[in-house]
Amino acid sequence: MAVLDDMRRPAPALDVVPPPAAPDLAAVRREVDAALATFLDAKEQSAPGPELPSLIAQLRTFLAGGKRLRPLLCVCGWYAGGGAGDHAPAVRAAAGLELFQAFALIHDDVMDASDTRRGQPSAHRALAAAYTANGGPADRAEEHGLGAAVLLGDLALIWSDELLHGASLTVRSPEQVLPLLDEMRSEVLYGQYLDLQTTGRLSDDVDTAVQVIRYKTAKYTVERPLHIGAALAGATAGVDASLSAFALPLGEAFQLRDDLLGVFGDPLETGKSVLDDVRAGKATVLMALAAQRASRRELRSLRARFGRRGLTERDAAVVRSILESTGARQAVEEMIRTRRDQALTALDNAPFPAGARAALRDIAGSATARQA
Repeated sequence: MAVLDDMRRPAPALDVVPPPAAPDLAAVRREVDAALATFLDAKEQSAPGPELPSLIAQLRTFLAGGKRLRPLLCVCGWYAGGGAGDHAPAVRAAAGLELFQAFALIHDDVMDASDTRRGQPSAHRALAAAYTANGGPADRAEEHGLGAAVLLGDLALIWSDELLHGASLTVRSPEQVLPLLDEMRSEVLYGQYLDLQTTGRLSDDVDTAVQVIRYKTAKYTVERPLHIGAALAGATAGVDASLSAFALPLGEAFQLRDDLLGVFGDPLETGKSVLDDVRAGKATVLMALAAQRASRRELRSLRARFGRRGLTERDAAVVRSILESTGARQAVEEMIRTRRDQALTALDNAPFPAGARAALRDIAGSATARQA
């Protein structure tokens, strides 16, 4: 009877920890960093010669200090799409997106002739310095740095592809993921080309400036990472539509904030000079609004300084004064608020788990109110 009584007793509860209902954003950052370190360690160990590890070291340096916004959104997309259990595929894809971002930024700095990135010398500058430090002739340093940076960006792109495709192969429906990767890459290159086409031209065309940030930033930085994470979780088309309703206004607000920081930010916080955007002649929404509203005298003053390679801090102060007096700065602040509110409203009505909505709400706040 004792045996029967034992059989009737309920089995003791197993100590099973349920999967988290929402992403822990700080933990996700650590997981992505660990995935990147592990991946680069393996590449370094299998390097065909002694030259590649030095290039990998430069890539590690470049990756340090990034905001990891795209990886965070990718993992949030996994949860928003109903992902449960081990989110390792989303973390692997997230690491791939960070490598893709490294590719884009390294090439962007080459195109813009930027000297700094994240408070450090840009990749082409660092590679040029390393070349001379290792005995290379000084008169070839700049040429070497540019060429090596293009190759470093290409390497980051190739390895990004390896991580992203590897992540897609671990889920049941890779055919849902791979087309998103193709679209993301095409969209960001289109946005970069639009940016290149408009750079150096002071224009009052706000619509074109918004189109640039839609493709260069909003879709690539926010929408596609969310879509890729959701696809890895097997989400439905309805989830994708809700993610887009949140992502596109938030992505535009993120870039608008970036444009303000590029002129009014603190270089110690942003890691970039406040002269770069004006000196490069970036045709931002901020500059287009100023051109629309400027008096003839102000417009002449802007044209004399916009895109000028020899721009000084005194020149930049004049430009900032015009951006203030025309109301362009305040108008961009209002555009940021409007788009952030639009994104949050879309989030309130989205069919996501509550924890995913909370994480995305946190990201929306930090992405639009940041100082770096």
